[in-house]
Amino acid sequence: MTKISIIGLGWIGLPLAHLIQNGGDTVVGSTTSADKQAMLKRQGVDAIQFALVPFPQGKGFQELFTSEIMVINIPPKSRTVSGDFYLEQIKFLRSMVDQSAVKKVIFVSSTGVYPKVERKDPYTETEHLDKQLVGNETIYKSEMLFSEDRNFDLTIVRFGGLMGDDRIPGKYVAGRENVAGHTRVNYIFRNDAARMLAWIIEKDLWNETYNGVAPTHALRKDVYEQNVLDLGFEPPKSYQMTSEGDDRLVSGAKILSTGFEFDFPNPLDFPYHKEN
Repeated sequence: MTKISIIGLGWIGLPLAHLIQNGGDTVVGSTTSADKQAMLKRQGVDAIQFALVPFPQGKGFQELFTSEIMVINIPPKSRTVSGDFYLEQIKFLRSMVDQSAVKKVIFVSSTGVYPKVERKDPYTETEHLDKQLVGNETIYKSEMLFSEDRNFDLTIVRFGGLMGDDRIPGKYVAGRENVAGHTRVNYIFRNDAARMLAWIIEKDLWNETYNGVAPTHALRKDVYEQNVLDLGFEPPKSYQMTSEGDDRLVSGAKILSTGFEFDFPNPLDFPYHKEN
């Protein structure tokens, strides 16, 4: 039985915790909220209140750093927190990992690290990236902070657009004008994302980088219109008058080569539930 810590029992971290528990391993995770900590404990999840402000804050959070494996899933909150603050959080977290019993780390990142340039060839994990050639510089720097000069195994997972349940693409463009519908999506269903992290742990896929993207890249317009049909959203009022051409596609082929199978390989089939 392996003890696994999850920093961030959020939208992906919580279903991952349930998968780990169902698989027979021990899991302890963090949340920044006392109310959520109590709720998670009622659900049978060992949760510890832990925040990075940017220095570590909480009670008993040292237990998180006694596990053999740690999953770090605290994406930058770009709308409310500066990139510099997020990087300070990551620096504190990295220093704590360095001084801990943790031997293996999954660092959850984003395909936003790839350049925002459309082209014929999809972006793969072997893409050369540097400060001058990235999409989101904060994401790139956070990956580097965990990658460099380390004494633990590290796998980086770059997720595409995380969708499913109440995260519905069509909801965000309902009734809007001049919507981009001609490009293809790099989406992944919520539970497939959690399953992919559990798969990496189960199969010991360490010291690698994987894109987490469903293998079918549907057109945005088709995804939106499927949401309209299935859930009754108002369709976009108009689409951009642009013909189909190059896309900013991200390849998810590498994780497929390990034997991983997506429950929902096509974004047109993602299950959702519409909030009333």
